Amino acid sequence: MKFNFLYRPIDAAPLAVFRILMGLLMAAEGFGAIMTGWVGNNFVNVPFTFNFIGFEFLQVLNGPQAYAVYTLLGIAGLAIAAGYRYRLAASVYLLLWAAVYFGQKTSYNNHYYLLLLLCILFIIVPMNVYRSLDVKQGRVTKSQTVPFWTIWIFKALLAIVYFYAALAKLYPDWLSGKAVGVFLLSKCDYPLIGTLCRDAVLIKVISYGGIVFDFLVIPALWYKPTRKLAFVVSVFFHLFNSLVFQIGIFPYMMLITSVLFFDPAQIRKLFFRNALMDVSDPAVSVSPHNRRMLNAGVISFISLMIILPLRPFLYPGSSHWTEEGHRLSWHMMLRSKSGTLTYKIIDPSTGAITNLNPNDVLPQKMARTMATRPDQIWQYAQRLKQEYIDKDMATPAIFAISSVSLNHRPWRPLIDPNTNLAEVPWHHIKPNSWVLQNPDLW
Repeated sequence: MKFNFLYRPIDAAPLAVFRILMGLLMAAEGFGAIMTGWVGNNFVNVPFTFNFIGFEFLQVLNGPQAYAVYTLLGIAGLAIAAGYRYRLAASVYLLLWAAVYFGQKTSYNNHYYLLLLLCILFIIVPMNVYRSLDVKQGRVTKSQTVPFWTIWIFKALLAIVYFYAALAKLYPDWLSGKAVGVFLLSKCDYPLIGTLCRDAVLIKVISYGGIVFDFLVIPALWYKPTRKLAFVVSVFFHLFNSLVFQIGIFPYMMLITSVLFFDPAQIRKLFFRNALMDVSDPAVSVSPHNRRMLNAGVISFISLMIILPLRPFLYPGSSHWTEEGHRLSWHMMLRSKSGTLTYKIIDPSTGAITNLNPNDVLPQKMARTMATRPDQIWQYAQRLKQEYIDKDMATPAIFAISSVSLNHRPWRPLIDPNTNLAEVPWHHIKPNSWVLQNPDLW
């Protein structure tokens, strides 16, 4: 297939605006994480981090050096916004962001994953051919047009994100309002909404409004007659989520992407008032050979984005409970979990039993999150095992006694208390049999 529509030239103004605004937001993410204490709480003032399994070498980030990493992220974000040595800046941001993304998951958020995907696309897409220092300083030839695929691929990614976010909400606890009701309970001291936090009508409006919004917002932005209304609704929806649920930069990322859906002439007039289209500027062209490579790359990327969120359907039970397949699947704010956890450690050489409560030795947030995440429970068991080995002691048997409540449901054991976690491997693809199912969930 030739996919010729992907290569028709379009105005580069929306792409330039997208680069500038996203670059500033990326810089704010870097500097803001330091200023708000997030870096200190997650990388510095902790004994270790729960990295993605297989990325243990990223423990090197644990400590004051994390401040330097996030400072560089802020600087790289500013360089992206300015279009200064753009691809180098985007590559630096991708490398550092991938390191901090895979380096800790105690404070996992879906927008961290989305930003990682955007960074990959930033390196590939020629976003610095217009309104950039690279053009002004002669490193890149100016062009007021770009191939259609450079904007289409971002829009396609957003369509996938919103579609799976809506699909994930079609489960009993969301449809009944239970999940949203739990979230709102912690907001009862907020002005205005605090008086309505237990209102059944408001809970249902938020629950079903979220589903409708996620399913329809991208088609509505894509369709010209509904575009402006969809944007107004998006502003209200995302600012509400930002103010009430405080979910970081994600709402602002989504609002910034709206510029890619509007008529390029409108974007040019709004952001570059005195910049008329110059038809003499050479257009960015793509050779037949590069088109074949791009076609393969675009198909592969979009296919992967469609396939990855299907992973929860490959595991038994509910991923909201087991967490298997939960990440990378756009399961955004779908459940609230509480848990208790104690490790029973048996020294095989003496038979001595030690009961360890993570709350006694770990920061509160780490211990609280770990109690509901099977992968982190397993990882900490490996740390305890290694501590015994490092002391020239016999390899201990380690058992986890856990109890978890999902969306205020009755408490249930999450981990098989008879499984020696020091002996079992972690399975990345197939289910881990020692993670127990919840009989209350389908």
